[in-house]
Formats: sequence, structure tokens, C-alpha cells
Amino acid sequence: MPGTVQSIERAAAILRMLAGGPGRLGLSEIARSLDLAKGTTHGILRTLQGVGFVEQDRGSGQYQLGAALLHLGTSYLDINELRSRSINWADPLAARSGEAVRIGTVLEGQVLIVHHVFRPDDTFQTLEVGALLPLHATALGKVLLAYRAGALDTDLSAYTRKTLATPRELATALEQVRESGWAADVEEFTLGQAAVAAPIRGYGGLVIGAIGVSGQVDRICDSHYAPRPHLVAGVRDAARAISREMGAARQ
Repeated sequence: MPGTVQSIERAAAILRMLAGGPGRLGLSEIARSLDLAKGTTHGILRTLQGVGFVEQDRGSGQYQLGAALLHLGTSYLDINELRSRSINWADPLAARSGEAVRIGTVLEGQVLIVHHVFRPDDTFQTLEVGALLPLHATALGKVLLAYRAGALDTDLSAYTRKTLATPRELATALEQVRESGWAADVEEFTLGQAAVAAPIRGYGGLVIGAIGVSGQVDRICDSHYAPRPHLVAGVRDAARAISREMGAARQ
């Protein structure tokens, strides 16, 4: 069977982003969210513009869906598919790490937990599938925010003294997430709890979800409150494996 055409996958990812975004998006926003070079992104946009699938605003230079594609409406993620393709990697991650594993995606400005694997011990735990968590105060949410195009319009409520509750603090943290490829929260949402998460990508490199481990601070972090390297590596490996299952190119 012939392989997929990468340029078409990337074009489709751009169209999905424009369809589900807050309005017009700039070249830099699109390139950053898909982890593509600006030159590559600009070439794809020019091609889409040439066939009427994308329009560019003359004043701002930003892009939006063209008239030929307005019927697409908002983008859609099959949550059941994300969950089913993640199970084979989430369960082993919980076993290896000894911690709870959660997979989430964005729903109405929050993190929707679509899969939850209990920590492999005998302690009491509550199933969190269907729970909604804040984007800015959780590792899963910061991953999803970091690769989300458009203005940062999330609620920045402070849950603890360590919550990143100002736009400047959060913007700095999200830039670090994009540079490192993973996110952490240490007592930012719940005192005594910490988490590490990494992005799950789909066709064309579009971030469609996140996977992470969570647990008590002394298990997730070292004595300096830095996430333990083996947990970061395990989460990133699982995220890459799920991304391949979801159609992303090898990273």
C-alpha cells in the first residue's frame, strides 16, 4: 500500500485549526501550534489560498477558511477513538511508573478526562473519566494550551499559592512547554499533588490530546521539586506511541 502524503496531512491540520479556532490566525500561530517551519507553513497556506480553501485578510495578514470550505464548521475529535487507541499505552505506563495515568482533551475551555488508569496499589481512588479540570493549573491543560492557536482567553483562577494566575506567568510557562515538549504542575491545582504530561498529536501534527501521570509530590518530584526524569521519559514515550496510533508522523 502506498504511504501517506505529508504535505496533505499538514494542509488538513491547518484547515482543522482554522475551522475550530477563535477566528483569523496568523502565520506564526499556525506554524508554532503544528511545530512547522514558517516557510513550510507559508507555502501550504499559499497553496490553499490559491484553490480557495483559505483566505487572507489584507489588513492583518491573518488567515481564515475560504468560502469553499465554510461548510466544514468546527473541527471534531472522536473522543472514543482517542481513548481506544490510548489504552494499550496508558495501562503499561501506569504499571511502569506506579502512578495514575490520565488522558485529556479540550472541551469548552477545560480539560475533559477521557481515560483514567488507577495507580497500581490498594489505596482508595476515584474514577475521573468525564471530569473537567482547569487548563492553566494542570499539566494536561498546560500541554493543550501550549499548542492551541489563538488568544489566551482561559480563566486564570488561583487554586493554590503556586497556581500560575497571571497571563505573563502562564505565557512563560507555555513557552517552556513548547521548548521541552512536556509540562508539569507541582501543587498548582491540589496541594500535595504533582503531575507530568506530554502532547498527543494526530494527522499533520495537530495536538488533539495529552497524556500524563499524577500522584503525590514526593513520588512525582525529587527533593528539589523537579519532576523525576524517568517519569518524564515514560510519559513522552507513551505520548509519541499514541500519536503514531492517531496518525502522526514519527517524532
